[in-house]
Amino acid sequence: MDVTVLQTQILTPILGIVDQRTDKRIDFVGGIRGLAALEQRVDSGEMACAFSLYPVTINQLFTIADSGNVMPPKSTWFEPKLRDGLLTNLITD
Repeated sequence: MDVTVLQTQILTPILGIVDQRTDKRIDFVGGIRGLAALEQRVDSGEMACAFSLYPVTINQLFTIADSGNVMPPKSTWFEPKLRDGLLTNLITD
C-alpha cells in the first residue's frame, strides 16, 4: 500500500516519524478538502511538506482484514460520510 511505502521509505528513515498517532509533526487532511488544503498548509508555513496518496482499494482492505492485521492510521478514510445524529430508527423484531 502507498501508505506503507510512505512510512517505511520517508516518514521513519528521513523524517524520524515512527508513530503517526502521537508525533506532533504530522497531521491529517481529509480527502474531501482536496489538494488545495494541502497546498495552503505548506504555502502558509504551517507545515513543511505534504503528501497526497491514492485511496486504499477495497481489495487491499479485505486482504489486510483477512490476514488479521490493522490498517495504518487514517488510511481507511472514506467519503461521503454517513449522516449521524439526524434521526434514529430503532430496529426491532
